[in-house]
Amino acid sequence: MSKSVAKSIRRGLEQAVAYASGDADKGRYRVHVPQRLDVRAIRTRLGMTQEEFAGQFGFSVNTLRHWEHGKRRPEGPTRAYLLVIDRAPQAVRKALRAA
Repeated sequence: MSKSVAKSIRRGLEQAVAYASGDADKGRYRVHVPQRLDVRAIRTRLGMTQEEFAGQFGFSVNTLRHWEHGKRRPEGPTRAYLLVIDRAPQAVRKALRAA
């Protein structure tokens, strides 16, 4: 992946955060971030342990466990990030390595 692709992913994540926090002009964006995500299913599809998933994508293991056990739910920007991890895990890994 080129630097421009990594920059594009980063810009998209920043826009998703701005949108979710209410700082973006919502008339310019049409973003659908599901209210609920099955974090365990995402992690399982990637074939990762909780420790591997948390470490690779920057979450605490305790937070991940809380999500998976239904004690807490990821908030807007985190749900957007998890959605990107689910759909393009290699791109996220590469962008994080380049950061």
